[in-house]
Amino acid sequence: MKLYAISDLHVGHPDNRSALGEIPAQPDDWLILGGDICETVEDLEFVISVLDQKFARLVWVPGNHELWTIPRRETLRGEDKYQCLVETCRKYGVLTPEDPYVVWPGAGGPHLIAPLFLLYDYSFGPDALAPSEAVEWARQSGIQCVDEYLLHPDPHATREAWCEQRCRVTKQRLDEAMSVHGLPTVLINHFPLRRELAVLPRVPRFVVWCGTRRTQDWHTRYRASVVIYGHLHIRQCQWIDGVRFEEVSLGYSGQWARERGVEAYIRQVLPAPP
Repeated sequence: MKLYAISDLHVGHPDNRSALGEIPAQPDDWLILGGDICETVEDLEFVISVLDQKFARLVWVPGNHELWTIPRRETLRGEDKYQCLVETCRKYGVLTPEDPYVVWPGAGGPHLIAPLFLLYDYSFGPDALAPSEAVEWARQSGIQCVDEYLLHPDPHATREAWCEQRCRVTKQRLDEAMSVHGLPTVLINHFPLRRELAVLPRVPRFVVWCGTRRTQDWHTRYRASVVIYGHLHIRQCQWIDGVRFEEVSLGYSGQWARERGVEAYIRQVLPAPP
């Protein structure tokens, strides 16, 4: 019994969608879906219905793409869209950030599995730059994130306010869970938890849409053995403070080798690979 992870499946791209069905069944194992799986509730249900037949259990966290409201395709916005995604997952027994954390009983355990939804607050910009100035700083280099048009924070006043609320509530839940279990954790969030992980050589100023400094010490505060994230489309493994950080994205068509199949990009989380 093993724990695996992949993110950024982007099944809106035809190659990615067709390759999904080629993933072989692993009925004893769990699979983490680390966000940016799709952009609509309908597509999330499609992905889950396929993978639910192949794995013993799925764990899901949202990325920014799932939270988009695409004109003429959906009308739900902000929290309402997120809650609809959560309810879609629950129809299939998929573990979400709104469910009680569970203990991983398989190889490499026990670990507390903690799916998170934390968003970003533009604080990943330069140290001398206020978050309120970060978006304009990115625009000066020709960088603009589609989130500014499609990711609505309703009913929160801003995306920064939504991020603050998510971090505050999640921190309280993690504090309570640690006081009860005291187990090492697997932290799962679409966005990297630490600023130095968000390095994008081709679009460096995109970093402002990549996370929040509020989570900079969470890997040690919450005894993480491994932190799973995506969003960057730069697959990598890094060690910080003895904690393994795994970026597990597949990416858009052209960012992965179709001939290898999606299976080759599914990362083993537990037990820890050599």
